Amino acid sequence: MALLQALSKRVLDAEAEAPGTVLDHEFLERHCQGLDDLRDHLARLDDTAVLAATGLRASEIDELAGRYLRADRVIITWAMGLTQQKKAVPTIKEIINLLLLRGNIGKPGAGASPIRGHSNVQGDRTMGIWEQMPPAFLDAIEREFGFEPPRVHGLDAVQTIEGMRTGAIKVFLAVGGNLVAAISDTAAAEAAMRATEMTVQVSTKLNRSHAVLGREALILPTMGRTEIDRQASGEQFVSVEDTVCAVHPSWGKVEPVSPTLLSEVAIISRLASATLGDRVAVDWAGFERDYDLIRDHLSRIVDGCDGYNEKIRREGGFVLPNGPRDSRTFDTPTGKAMLTVNDLESVERPAGTLILQTLRSHDQFNTTIYGHNDRYRGVKGGRHVVFVSPEDLAELGLADGQRVDVHTVSDDGVDRVLRGFRLVSYETARGCAAAYYPEANVLVPLDHVAETSNTPVSKAVIVRLDPVAAERGELTEGVFAASGS
Repeated sequence: MALLQALSKRVLDAEAEAPGTVLDHEFLERHCQGLDDLRDHLARLDDTAVLAATGLRASEIDELAGRYLRADRVIITWAMGLTQQKKAVPTIKEIINLLLLRGNIGKPGAGASPIRGHSNVQGDRTMGIWEQMPPAFLDAIEREFGFEPPRVHGLDAVQTIEGMRTGAIKVFLAVGGNLVAAISDTAAAEAAMRATEMTVQVSTKLNRSHAVLGREALILPTMGRTEIDRQASGEQFVSVEDTVCAVHPSWGKVEPVSPTLLSEVAIISRLASATLGDRVAVDWAGFERDYDLIRDHLSRIVDGCDGYNEKIRREGGFVLPNGPRDSRTFDTPTGKAMLTVNDLESVERPAGTLILQTLRSHDQFNTTIYGHNDRYRGVKGGRHVVFVSPEDLAELGLADGQRVDVHTVSDDGVDRVLRGFRLVSYETARGCAAAYYPEANVLVPLDHVAETSNTPVSKAVIVRLDPVAAERGELTEGVFAASGS
């Protein structure tokens, strides 16, 4: 966030030195608002605070700003490194500020490019799998099916764990996923799951969440997307949406592992039919027979999906509309893009502590670990490691290869700890450390979340490294795997 504000300030300073030659004035006047407030705010930016927050030299920021100013078109890409911060939402707003200043929105070869992961992330939101869907979407469902959908917002992942802990949520049903391993504060998550009356997992593969049970537990095995899905009307396909809003069909290629496996559509349709009966006039059995019926409904509910069944069968599928990208139109109260003012807040660490981020290894997909080698970082044969810069190791009186206990520094009285992890000397930023996800999730307090989005702050956990006592000896990876850490 500090870096982005410093870049925008340099853009505004360059415009002040050569008026009319740096900013995209036509774009700003026609499509944006808030420029004066942003200019006033950044004029007060503390350069010393920026350098302290970023760990950069002023010359390095100048060089990057120069490249931005010389570029006719710019794409800014980000992933979870930004979203898993306390100030995640304001930081992303600062990305948009920087892009808007020089008209890098709605211009071919330019724009904001969040890397949002596989199709479940992008496509689910488009199709309404969100706990805060807007009234217009719910209105469309009501018009299409003739019933009043619930209007009260639901719960996100963190709120769901909290709800299970308090008893407000009694039944947990997951369609895929591995919530216990994926969510922060592992001990709290497991305790919450065990407090429920029933847990139900609709799954293609077993994972850690299947072993953390409510008082009653069901596993409903289902076909994977790679398996041929034969229903009454013939072979079916599903549609997937990638990170750039492109939608295309996905057909199974291999025989199902069992002839008795149901598809996810069949499982959900049968659950809905058994639960709702004739209270809603929805052809659940028809959905199971022919997925085109589902897409026909979606074509009348979801913006940009008109003619869904025709467009999805075209070579390469189709791209969903995007107002800022396609026509420089913005879904805001004023119809204009908003340049925003965001207060800078740096992560502060007490002496003797480090700022920990969690990250994935090379041989890993989400919580699925295919092997214990990480060719990204040259680590082989193990995951119970903590990456720390050689300068920080020396300052803390620690050494490469030494075993330490990693404690979260928090004021809630809970001792969150990873025991016996091995230090790896690594050229990373001073004051920072890193450990693998999901093993290090135990260190992230459940209430350690981003403002507005409530996303777990897994990239900024203050930790303390304590050397393992000599009499304990060195612990092995196998011991830690068995302990559940």
